[in-house]
Amino acid sequence: MPDIATVHSDDVRWYSETFDRAVGNMESAVLGKRHVVRLALTCLVSGGHLLLEDLPGTGKTMLARSLAKSIDCSFARIQFTPDLLPSDVTGVTVYDQAQHQFTFHPGPIFHSVVLADEINRASPKTQSALLEVMEEGHVTVDGRTHEVRSPFMVIATQNPIEQAGTYQLPEAQLDRFLMRTSVGHPDAESTEMLLAESRVRDRAAGLGPVISATEVQQMAQLADMVHVDRSLISYVRRLAEASRELPDVRIGLSTRGALAWVRTAKAWALAEGRGHVVPEDIATLAHPVLVHRLLMSSGAAFGGLTPDQVIDDLLAQVPVPRSGA
Repeated sequence: MPDIATVHSDDVRWYSETFDRAVGNMESAVLGKRHVVRLALTCLVSGGHLLLEDLPGTGKTMLARSLAKSIDCSFARIQFTPDLLPSDVTGVTVYDQAQHQFTFHPGPIFHSVVLADEINRASPKTQSALLEVMEEGHVTVDGRTHEVRSPFMVIATQNPIEQAGTYQLPEAQLDRFLMRTSVGHPDAESTEMLLAESRVRDRAAGLGPVISATEVQQMAQLADMVHVDRSLISYVRRLAEASRELPDVRIGLSTRGALAWVRTAKAWALAEGRGHVVPEDIATLAHPVLVHRLLMSSGAAFGGLTPDQVIDDLLAQVPVPRSGA
């Protein structure tokens, strides 16, 4: 049975145009990285969080700031260090002598877009302060629950080569990131453009909002309505099951990861101007959604086998459904 779009064509057009407007605005600060910019925006619309793992100076912070500035929402940057406390992230309850009562002072996590810079430099106790809010959208302090804003997104960064004084993110926290990707160095043309405009020290500073927080919520609601053929649902299920049976993989794709894959595919399809998901959407998002969720066995890791290679093999092994095309 062919795919039947459940989103009106006018809504698909509005979503695609709004998405492209935000991407174009971000690209004026993050040159030559259209695919990564589109992934970041898809992550936001899908209600997820993004982990950027890359070398210093590749524009990780610039990407986060350009996303926040392109949307009419609040932004906060938290520099994760070994002495950072959980209360520095979530906030603290203090006694107000004038009012004779305890008052909650919210931390930076209560902004819409939060940059957790060098997240692996903080202690596991501080890292765990993000677990509840990233999964459930609220923070519990001294027994009281406080809701965060909507939309809400954590963009975390970490350096893959400098491991001294860092704490590896646990599997439970990695699984809470919808995607993991890298920015990478710009191409030759973009690099020369950046060098020619060296007088511009902060390319994100001049950006203004081009979409509102309400529009982001409307985009998310439309993405939920995108049609996914039953054959594609089965395809994702078979890929997830196959990942758990690979001899080189210690932990395969979780159910939460499979759900994340479908949600992002729906948001990506709308950005491509379609009200239904096709197999190419699943394949395009395979690496950013799976790469941090597949934990390699010790033998495979020592042998140099990477999750990216495993994902390529996985996509090659599991047949693509014809009816979902």
